[in-house]
Amino acid sequence: MTREQQHALPDEIFKIIFEKSPGSLLVGADAPRFTIMAASDDYLKITSSIREDILGKGFFEVFPDDASDPDDLTTARHVFTKVAETGLKVDVPCYQCDVYNADTKAYEVHFWSCSNIPFSCGNKVAYILNTVVDITAEVKARQAATESENRLRLAAEATGFATFDWDLKDEKNYCSPQLVELFGYPADAVLTSTDVFNMVHPDDKEIVINAFNEAYKTGVYHYEVRIIWPDGSLHWISTRGKQISDEEKTNTRILGTVLDITESKSDEIRKNDFIAMASHELKTPLTSIKSYIQILAKKLVNTEDNFVINALSKANFQVNKMTDLIHSFLDLSKLESGKLQLKRDQFDINELISDTITEFIQASNTHNIEFEPHGILEVDADRDKIGQVISNFLSNAIKYSPRGSTITITSKTTDCGPTVSVTDLGVGIKPKDQKRLFQRFYRVDSDKTMTVSGFGIGLYLAGEIIQCHKGKIGVESAEGEGSTFYFSLPVFPPL
Repeated sequence: MTREQQHALPDEIFKIIFEKSPGSLLVGADAPRFTIMAASDDYLKITSSIREDILGKGFFEVFPDDASDPDDLTTARHVFTKVAETGLKVDVPCYQCDVYNADTKAYEVHFWSCSNIPFSCGNKVAYILNTVVDITAEVKARQAATESENRLRLAAEATGFATFDWDLKDEKNYCSPQLVELFGYPADAVLTSTDVFNMVHPDDKEIVINAFNEAYKTGVYHYEVRIIWPDGSLHWISTRGKQISDEEKTNTRILGTVLDITESKSDEIRKNDFIAMASHELKTPLTSIKSYIQILAKKLVNTEDNFVINALSKANFQVNKMTDLIHSFLDLSKLESGKLQLKRDQFDINELISDTITEFIQASNTHNIEFEPHGILEVDADRDKIGQVISNFLSNAIKYSPRGSTITITSKTTDCGPTVSVTDLGVGIKPKDQKRLFQRFYRVDSDKTMTVSGFGIGLYLAGEIIQCHKGKIGVESAEGEGSTFYFSLPVFPPL
């Protein structure tokens, strides 16, 4: 093989590889000319050039400088000169260079990222490899996301929502002017996340911490707390947000809104105060009526008038029903004001279930109630409150199942702890209603239940009571096939 052939083979390989490489241009480091030595097919396509027309020419003969901003350090002349002088690689992450479209005969906006790598001969840079990548799609996607975020922020601010954007990595916090004013400061004031947290009422700080920890698990950020303004006045806020994760699923930001709910909270407090006051006032006459009924029942114990006996029995049942309703309203007001407290004690829940069943049978023996206990189930709980939950389950089972049908109560230990379930053969519940059964004031709307009285607070209270005990509550049901309501309590003693 001749010397010429030995040199020709590498040149041919280089030519094939280079010309098929993505967006590459090789220029000489002969500043300020920067002679074009080679160009890939993609580069020619990007620049609408012909290889024979540009090879051997100076770069700026073919691609003139943009003289509109001579201080722009991302221009080709600045970059090539720096690479030639320093011998260092220079990257330009993003720059705009529009491309001519032969079909539309117009220039289209394009964004590029380029890398400029020096190749040296001895101690001097001889060539510069300029490689470009079209990043138009990525840039436009970022621009669209930014525009969408700005529009959302403007829309929120226009409707009075206060917004925030918390960067968890850099601890940077954007607060809209409305949010700053919501915390009692002038709109142009700057608040940090620490400033905001320090304004939270001392008794509510744990709520914020728990909400933040929960957001790490679910991505949803929500809480209602009291804040203290600089002038000492007390206000209520409701915060809702969402955590944003990066590609590695690391939480990086929290975006959200804040609303001043002081007025609605004040109305709610006044409502709860009224319910509590009215309930206390109603308890006194009801207690007197119950006492009179009991006295009459004792005096007429030997009477043979069945009508009188039945009338007294029904009157006593209705008084008990009204008393339970008043207690429910009292518990509701205590729960919403945060004053519902548990009086814990250790007891066998099977005894409580037996006592509850006896009370129901004495009041109204319309259904066959079967109890299936599985051993002694010792729990650490509020006996009266747990009894209230069991009574609610039994009451609903009686209300919504046919007269004379069987209601089964089961108690056993499961993986969740001591568990009590009440099963009926009643109308059943649709799946869409099961999700909302434990919401406040929710009642199933159907032809089979419209004649049944109630306010829709029994199951809500039951759910809150079990939640206060750190237990679980739920329902399993199919329409027309009955229902099973159940709850479980933490294991006692703790494992």
